[in-house]
Amino acid sequence: MKIIKPTDSELEILQVLWGRGPSSVREVHDILSETRETGYTTTLKLMQIMLEKDLVSRNDSAKTHIYLARVKEDDIQFQLFTRFVDSTFKGSASRLVMHALGNHNTSKEELDQIKALIQEIEKTKKS
Repeated sequence: MKIIKPTDSELEILQVLWGRGPSSVREVHDILSETRETGYTTTLKLMQIMLEKDLVSRNDSAKTHIYLARVKEDDIQFQLFTRFVDSTFKGSASRLVMHALGNHNTSKEELDQIKALIQEIEKTKKS
């Protein structure tokens, strides 16, 4: 799998595209502007760079260009998560889980979901 490393700003744009689907620069910019100040030309430039990096595709058959995410949300999440676990927890999933559970007020429902996931993983490992 090709390693894709979107910047934080590119990741914000991808999240908009994953959530909304195909969108114009104006639509993406308007959504980003709800949470932080950013210039329209900055959003445009970032999306043009993302086009060059193959993170997005662009339909320019109409006057307004429409952008679409070319990378899957799950793929990016997996890559970012793997990099995070490797760099922060020396690749140890158990250290990550122990840290998360030790520093978080985990509900009974969350613990039940975690237990069910562990049981499911154990079943597939036996197969």
